[in-house]
Amino acid sequence: MITTSLNNFPRISAITLALTLVWAAPLQAGPDHDNDEPASQGLSVVDAPNNAAVATLTPVDSASKDAAEDDHEEGLHLSPAQMALAGIELMPLKDSRFNLEAVATASLIVDRDQTIVLAPELAVRVQERHVAPGQQVTHGQPLLTLGGAAVAQAQAEFVNASAEWRRVKAMDNSAVSASRRLLAEVDAELKRAILLSLKMTPEQINALATQPKNIGEFQLLAPIDGRVQQDVAQRGQVFTGGEALMQLTNESSLWVEAQVTPAQSAGLSVGSEALVRVNDKLLPATIIGRSHLLDNVTRTEQVLARMDNPGHVLHAGQFAELYLTTSEQMGLVLPDTALTRSSDGHWQVFVAKGDAFEAVEVTVTHRQRGMNLVTGMPSEGDVVIAGAFFLASEQAKSGFDIHNH
Repeated sequence: MITTSLNNFPRISAITLALTLVWAAPLQAGPDHDNDEPASQGLSVVDAPNNAAVATLTPVDSASKDAAEDDHEEGLHLSPAQMALAGIELMPLKDSRFNLEAVATASLIVDRDQTIVLAPELAVRVQERHVAPGQQVTHGQPLLTLGGAAVAQAQAEFVNASAEWRRVKAMDNSAVSASRRLLAEVDAELKRAILLSLKMTPEQINALATQPKNIGEFQLLAPIDGRVQQDVAQRGQVFTGGEALMQLTNESSLWVEAQVTPAQSAGLSVGSEALVRVNDKLLPATIIGRSHLLDNVTRTEQVLARMDNPGHVLHAGQFAELYLTTSEQMGLVLPDTALTRSSDGHWQVFVAKGDAFEAVEVTVTHRQRGMNLVTGMPSEGDVVIAGAFFLASEQAKSGFDIHNH
């Protein structure tokens, strides 16, 4: 009997054996393919039981691939939560008559149409405080409790005048003359107007007429929704008539104040579109006024624009840049954060249409200070001005060309 030791045979590694077995196995078509139709195959790596890496061929579902291509051709889809997580910000595509040279240094100021200075027209004493500086308040919320000798006297005179007017009004016309009736009515309305100048509300005044025991103080209520600013009132402090106690500002919108040269303001009209850049943010604005008067020293004209302030992230006092439109069709001004490179190396931006984002190749004609003059933009939609890098990464991972060329 001839015996042969196994040690005399060449040693075969586990990796070689596994590869041999796998490649020798017949390929099976996917469940969605006919047996006589060759299946698309891809190479993947799995772990063998002995922790050795084994390369295997896995079928690729062509129907799933076609569906992915169809979805990709329609653009990248993101939910609102995903957009917020990626920091995506949009700006509507409107006027494209911008020029990087038509820019002016500006500053943000409060929207004077949505700002109220609380300054009672009689001397008042601050008895209680109900808010803190910078606090966001709602309409009708108590701000301060005010009182003092002048307040008590004005309220007492109104109570007496109101009672007299009610008595005269109830009398028969034959019992009181028309002049006496008119005098009583005018006196009551005069005393009411004085209380209104104290910033009392009509409801507070009407309640005072029937409850005179409340004479001597009242609560100063917020006339609008806004933020408490310029709050200088202290408990026990006496303010003279017309002296401001605090200011309420609705920060949902701000004004932009800029000084422009005559060349920049030429052809500028109320209602013209503008762009405001504050740090890394770019927001649309609308021209609401111009002074039509040049400063004697700087020879510049004041221009005011209004802009929405979503989230109240910007505040009055911040410096900004105001980009103005020109008479010529120059292009759209976009920040660096709006531009990415396509797979073929061209500049591209992302335009939102519904819940989908489509890449559009553009031409950058001029760049300065982090801003770009871009041409080739579509006429409608919203352009991504922040978070474009995330969308470009998703586009690259998908492996398809959104441009369809």
